[in-house]
Amino acid sequence: MAIASKSAAPDSPVLVVYGRENCHLCQNMLAALREWQERVCFHLEVVDVDSDDVLKSRYGERVPVLEAGGKEICHYYLDHVALDAYFSKIR
Repeated sequence: MAIASKSAAPDSPVLVVYGRENCHLCQNMLAALREWQERVCFHLEVVDVDSDDVLKSRYGERVPVLEAGGKEICHYYLDHVALDAYFSKIR
């Protein structure tokens, strides 16, 4: 599922949250990322790790995980410093 910022251009970066339903840490990270989307343009994709056996095996209970370009930015909680560093690096 993709959650695009209203102002995100087609070439905006894509962040991926690997999580699962009924996960309060996942919901907290998504809420924090939506706040970031108010000031930074990016696309947000949410992947349910329970929908795929490979992802379920890879992530297990270690969710949510935020990635961009296949590289982990943070997990469990949104690391604002790491996310800011990511955006600084790509701009």
